[in-house]
Amino acid sequence: MRIIRAMATVGSFTGISRIFGLMRESLMSHIIGASAITDAFLVAFKFPNFFRRFFAEGAFNASFVPQFSGRLASEGKASAQLLAERVMAVLGTTLILFVIFIVTTTPYVIEVIAPGFSTTPERLEMAVTFTRITFPYILFISLAALLSGVLNSIDRFAAAAAAPIILNVVMIGAMILVAYADLAAGKALSWAVLISGVLQLSWLYWVCWHAGFRLKIRLPRLTPEVRKVIRLMIPGAIGAGVMNINLLLDMVFASLLPSGSISFLHYADRLNQLPLSLFGIAMGTALLPSLSRQIRLGEENKAQLSQSLAVEVSLQLTIPAALGLVLLSYPIIELLYGLQEGEVTATAAALSAFATGIPAYVLSKVFATGFFARQDTKTPVKIAIICIVCNLILNIILMKPFSHVGLAMATSIAAWVNAALLLIVLQRRRWFLFNRQVKTTASKVLISAAAMGAGLIIARDYWLTTLPETLFMQIISVLGLIVCGMIIFGSMGQLTGAFNLTQLRQALR
Repeated sequence: MRIIRAMATVGSFTGISRIFGLMRESLMSHIIGASAITDAFLVAFKFPNFFRRFFAEGAFNASFVPQFSGRLASEGKASAQLLAERVMAVLGTTLILFVIFIVTTTPYVIEVIAPGFSTTPERLEMAVTFTRITFPYILFISLAALLSGVLNSIDRFAAAAAAPIILNVVMIGAMILVAYADLAAGKALSWAVLISGVLQLSWLYWVCWHAGFRLKIRLPRLTPEVRKVIRLMIPGAIGAGVMNINLLLDMVFASLLPSGSISFLHYADRLNQLPLSLFGIAMGTALLPSLSRQIRLGEENKAQLSQSLAVEVSLQLTIPAALGLVLLSYPIIELLYGLQEGEVTATAAALSAFATGIPAYVLSKVFATGFFARQDTKTPVKIAIICIVCNLILNIILMKPFSHVGLAMATSIAAWVNAALLLIVLQRRRWFLFNRQVKTTASKVLISAAAMGAGLIIARDYWLTTLPETLFMQIISVLGLIVCGMIIFGSMGQLTGAFNLTQLRQALR
């Protein structure tokens, strides 16, 4: 129950951040649309963001948090703080050198991650300029990730989960300035990314200071404990970030497609990231510290129960969310982004393809945590390599007949392969067992989701063909359909016993 409460905390603030993120994307689509400027900025933004996802959601959760939590539980606060300071010194120094290298070699980097830009010199030049502005963001946000790991280890999830809100608020401010102060959109957004990184690091350092962890700046030293964190971090980053690698591959292939393809995938992925962040990041963030403590203390039965509970909650949340996005992709995209009809269709198709992988992505987070809590980061990376190769092959196969939608389909299929392989290995090692409760919950959730899907199809076809096509009625229609789906799923869930609302409320309290 402690895990559910922690997940609710992380999910709530992540949800607020994603709402601001949707506001940001809506402003971008209305002001600069799916243009060459958008493609260039998105490449510049996604490149540092690719590494941010590794550090903020992958490597630190995989290597640093178990080490820090274990040391805090067994050796006390002073020893844990010393570890954090030493890791911060090495990480900061490494990232400064990395940033200098990337900023110096940016033209060559862009040719690798967006090879299609070489045919459009204007996009290539803008991408180089924007990347040189945005890339130092990785330094600040990675150090912020370390501070988030410290806070999560002491069960203070709110501040770290709220930090991404700063990014979206600053970028929204930049878009407003673009609209009313005649600023260059690409440069304004790029500077907003960098500024937000500084602000997020400052915010989390202040929270850590008031939580009693006043981390000092030290000279970098590769002590044995720091080397252990790094040794676990490198494979852990790949293992936890398989979907992020696949998304980067999507961008590389999308740069070879007609102009606007990167934008279609980006706008679709932003909506897809809403349930992924609400459930996936929240579940992984909440589960890892508890699981690490239980395993360190030899409480294997509690660890099994924690993982089973996480799987149940993941299924209860992600299956209806995925089905809802598939069925309502067109009206949601049309309402939020204000694109032309053909652009709405292209983006909605990509969203439907991405959404089919939502349950797999969140389950992968839960399953991977079972390895990371036991300090096994090698197995997830081996599985991740298989999935990356799978995604690469599927990209090549599906890109020609399905264009950018094929890239989204490949990412979702690779996510399911990743989840299945992680589960198989966990069961073979008896680190996680599918008990009867999990199987029963899964079947009941599927029945409830099927009823929700049937109801949504009927309501969607009726409302969208009979109601006037005004902005107000669009908003009412989309919100009404979402509420309708939630009511049907909630009612069926109670009837079938897929979940117990009373028990959930008690857990949250």
